[in-house]
Amino acid sequence: MFGYRVPAPNEALLISGRKQRGTDALPFKIVTGHGAFVIPVFSKASRLTLAMQEAEVEEDCYTKQGLTLAVRAVIAFKVGDDHESIAAAARRFQGDQSQMSILVGRIFSGHLRSIIGSMTVEAIIREQQTLADAIVDASKIEMARIGLDIDSLQISSIDDKGAGYIRALAAPHQARVNQEAKVAQAIADQASAMAQQESMRNQAEYARQTAIAQAQYQAEIDQAQQTAAQSGPLAAAKAQQSVLVERSLVAQKNAELRQAELVAEVVRPAQAEAERITTLARAQADATKLSAEAAAAQDRIALDQLVIQQLPELIRAAAQGLQGANLTVLDGAEGLNSVVASLAAQGMALLEAVRKGMGPAPVIEPITAGDRADHVKE
Repeated sequence: MFGYRVPAPNEALLISGRKQRGTDALPFKIVTGHGAFVIPVFSKASRLTLAMQEAEVEEDCYTKQGLTLAVRAVIAFKVGDDHESIAAAARRFQGDQSQMSILVGRIFSGHLRSIIGSMTVEAIIREQQTLADAIVDASKIEMARIGLDIDSLQISSIDDKGAGYIRALAAPHQARVNQEAKVAQAIADQASAMAQQESMRNQAEYARQTAIAQAQYQAEIDQAQQTAAQSGPLAAAKAQQSVLVERSLVAQKNAELRQAELVAEVVRPAQAEAERITTLARAQADATKLSAEAAAAQDRIALDQLVIQQLPELIRAAAQGLQGANLTVLDGAEGLNSVVASLAAQGMALLEAVRKGMGPAPVIEPITAGDRADHVKE
């Protein structure tokens, strides 16, 4: 749009030419972060950079000990973000903004010489940050007056200009550092040698394990090849063995069948014949026994018949023995019956003795008078 100006993010737009209100009003208008209209002919717009800038300082400074040191420092600065700082910087540097670095260098050169003059070389070398902070603190008031802010100050180098003082200060430390470096190098060399030896041992062990593994792999390969080569004959042998086993089972079955046939054809008939012969023998023996018993019975019957035939004679002989005896029979007929019964009993005893073949027949003793008397008393 015609007459509308917008400043960059790191710029401030300064608009002059129009009268500002208020007694403390600036002779120009400051615009940051947004745009504004600038009426041609009646107003004029200029830009003030708010970007970071750098100033370099290199000064020969005298220390507290009177030694000359060439000190080099770098300052990083910028215009402040508030309107007061922008206005202060605009009044001083709007015509030539390159003068900012020159003025800042001069300001810091003076403070650098002043602060280094109150310090020894040892303190300057060892406490460079303290030196930088002291220079920044000393220059803050002057920098604020001209609208500038200090971001940082760094001491980039310190040189004694060939006097050798700094080198002499560094000599003991350098010697100690060199010694420590040599010790560290020796330790490092030793560690490196140990590591190298360990690496060689590990490599040897790895080579050994690799060789063992390769040998094992080769053995497995050879075994697999042998197994594959033998698989055919082994399978054939197993098949033949299976055939032999089956043949053995068939032969066993045939043998069992033949044994059963032999049992049926030979053993069982032989057992039947043996049982028949045994039965016949037993029957023959029983028949012989029965025949013998029958013969013995016939002999006993004949003997009994013979005895029976002779019994009347025996009784008669006994009776004849009693003819001359003085026999008194008491009890009448009962007593007589008893005598007869006694004679009959003696005859039966004689008959039994003859049957059993136990020796001579019992002798029938004649009854004496005393016996008759006893019998009569009964």
